Amino acid sequence: MADSSSAPRRIGFLFNHDELHQVAHVAPIIAALQRRAPTASVEVITSSERQAEAVRSFLDPACPVPAFWSIRPHAGVRLVEKMLGNMIPLNRLSSLKRSTDLFRQFDALVVPETTTTFLKKNGRTDRPALIFFPHGAGDRSIGFSPEIGLFDYVLLPGAKTRDRMLAAGVIRPDNHRLVGYPKFEAYGDRPPVPLFDNDKPTVLYNPHFDPLFSSWFRFGEQILDHFAGQTDYNLIFAPHVMLFQRKILASVEHRLLRFRQRIDPRYAALDHIHIDTGSSRSVDMTYTSAADIYLGDVSSQIYEYIRTPRPAIFLNSHEAEWRGNPNYEHWTFGPVLDDPAGLGAALAEVTPLPDEYRHVQTQAFAYSFDMDSDQPPSQRAADAIADYLAIG
Repeated sequence: MADSSSAPRRIGFLFNHDELHQVAHVAPIIAALQRRAPTASVEVITSSERQAEAVRSFLDPACPVPAFWSIRPHAGVRLVEKMLGNMIPLNRLSSLKRSTDLFRQFDALVVPETTTTFLKKNGRTDRPALIFFPHGAGDRSIGFSPEIGLFDYVLLPGAKTRDRMLAAGVIRPDNHRLVGYPKFEAYGDRPPVPLFDNDKPTVLYNPHFDPLFSSWFRFGEQILDHFAGQTDYNLIFAPHVMLFQRKILASVEHRLLRFRQRIDPRYAALDHIHIDTGSSRSVDMTYTSAADIYLGDVSSQIYEYIRTPRPAIFLNSHEAEWRGNPNYEHWTFGPVLDDPAGLGAALAEVTPLPDEYRHVQTQAFAYSFDMDSDQPPSQRAADAIADYLAIG
């Protein structure tokens, strides 16, 4: 970004999602940018008090408290969204559109999701500059969608995401930088939280919310039944936080709607089953750190889990032709089941973790995350933003 005007730069960190799972991906950068660019005005924009409180937990008390702006949705829009079963994110879109004048006051917005690109579709492309950091390092095709091409600058966790975005033509060699994964900096060094009063191996079942890919709709009850009927393993059932926020799950990408079934309360009554459908522990790596075995489908949390190579099993509930498909690269980390009836045998197969899977996981982690022992990801990201905006 060539303009190096002497006026103080205003940089906003925008958090506009319904839930909190995106906050830790970029919030650690706020304090790092305040330290790196003390002449800039680093500010925070949220759409709920929950978001604001979550962001505050990442701030550095030695730095000035940033200005906070609220873009909470109109009550009427919230009511309409509820009447529609919460299947369309009207709140999010309404908040963004009604806040356009506020956004235009900033030199740049740092965001972890793509809906903000509507600013580039509405005529003006000069202000604010949009800086993107993806909330996760997964493999699904939506992570490399054409909308990313509307961002002015892109911060990336590692070479895998870079290579796929370059191949898709949504970034250029000159408008991105590898910075690592700030979420690891925020949570990665905390000791595991004990969840069970025994030393049995713990399985994390982590289905996605997407109505096409999620194993919950077709296999979920069978999975819970399997673990309810045995005593060799503990089970953490902690799906993507969005799965139980809506009764109707919609995929715009795949033009598919599905009704989400309820959880029978009998499962939660069992001492060896822990159910969490959306607390802060679902997004702060508590469960990926505590688990001995991962069971899932397409969630990017698998990449956080393999920070330490461990057994993993995947559920193909949608008859995917996954072999050789980069959108399912993580399914090479362990056996893939087309039928949960094979779960018992698969659990025995992956424990202890076979060397072939350990090697694949180790290689995939190194390719997905650009780790730098000398400089934390938040500082690398702050340096990239300051360089792009020509600050200091």
